[in-house]
Amino acid sequence: MTGRKRYGALRANALSLAFGGAFLLTLVGQAISGAADHNAQQMAEGLEKVSLLDYVTSSSFGVDVMENWQSEYLQFFLYIFATVWFVQRGSSESKKPGEEGTESDKEQKVGRYADEDSPEWARTGGWRTALFSRSLGLLMGALFLLTWAASSVAGWAAFNSEEIGQKQDPVSYLGYLGEADFWNRSFQNWQSEMLAVGSMAVFSVYLRQRGSPESKPVGVAHAETGQTG
Repeated sequence: MTGRKRYGALRANALSLAFGGAFLLTLVGQAISGAADHNAQQMAEGLEKVSLLDYVTSSSFGVDVMENWQSEYLQFFLYIFATVWFVQRGSSESKKPGEEGTESDKEQKVGRYADEDSPEWARTGGWRTALFSRSLGLLMGALFLLTWAASSVAGWAAFNSEEIGQKQDPVSYLGYLGEADFWNRSFQNWQSEMLAVGSMAVFSVYLRQRGSPESKPVGVAHAETGQTG
């Protein structure tokens, strides 16, 4: 493989690589700052500090990470399905009014309407095409449920750790699912994701970001829907 081809591959995947790197850096930053904050609280309460390794394997770090991940996947899961049926006039994030729904096989290029280079499962028909046609939303939904479950387990462990520290009786896992702590953690993340998505849908009607596919071209009218730059 030539150097030019390797550069081409990096450039072709720059967006995912950039966000992958940013994810790792911010996760490390969260671990370091979280450990420092945790140890400050430990010292204030006259307790021993914990190592960074002990902190990142603790329920406190686990619940902080998982409750953010689950809300992000919930955001994408809801947005993927909502944009099938709901429109926002003028938004680059929306289909045009009147195009609500799953669209025809011809519009979606499935079955006998597929192109030669269409994915195999888009051409074969039957359950494979039905599953592939919904695979993105289903994956986001599955990731949301898995991370929400992980968040609940980590939150349960962190909650009981605090209860024991305060000489209170620990609660069962099912008991924790009925606690205000669990639902407060969930709703405080969900509401922020709904605000961000709703704001993007509305702001993209009237504002532009030149060159971004998340925005309409600068000169396109506010009322134009579904156009991207």
